[in-house]
Amino acid sequence: MAFMKKKELDKVFEGGEGVSVIGPEAFFQGAVNAKGSIRIDGRMEGSISDATVVIIGEKGRIKGDVNADGIVIGGEVTGNLCAASFTELLATCAVKGDIRTGKIVIEEGAAFDGRCSMIKDAGKTAEPRPAKKDEEEDE
Repeated sequence: MAFMKKKELDKVFEGGEGVSVIGPEAFFQGAVNAKGSIRIDGRMEGSISDATVVIIGEKGRIKGDVNADGIVIGGEVTGNLCAASFTELLATCAVKGDIRTGKIVIEEGAAFDGRCSMIKDAGKTAEPRPAKKDEEEDE
């Protein structure tokens, strides 16, 4: 089961909203404040914030936090994810970090190393939570 079918994803990228793409041969370092959607097929070191939908393709690699309304991951992410509406971890993904989200789908074969917490009011923007003092001491 997936939250966004291929046709819906295509509409996101063809619907006239701002769309940014980091292609397969690209490397980006720094913070991205995306007011539309963004697709990562290359490598990125840095954070993504304020995006509508973030899609990390199978060959996409991110080292940094991602904050968006929806997140779909097919590649690798090392960092925390915060999605107000939904998060999808596809079978090809590897995620190392904590997830805060309204809804989540984890396909069989996906690798996830971290904690997951559900946001009660998914209509509100998700904000990353700092680790509690107890959690910091455990690590």
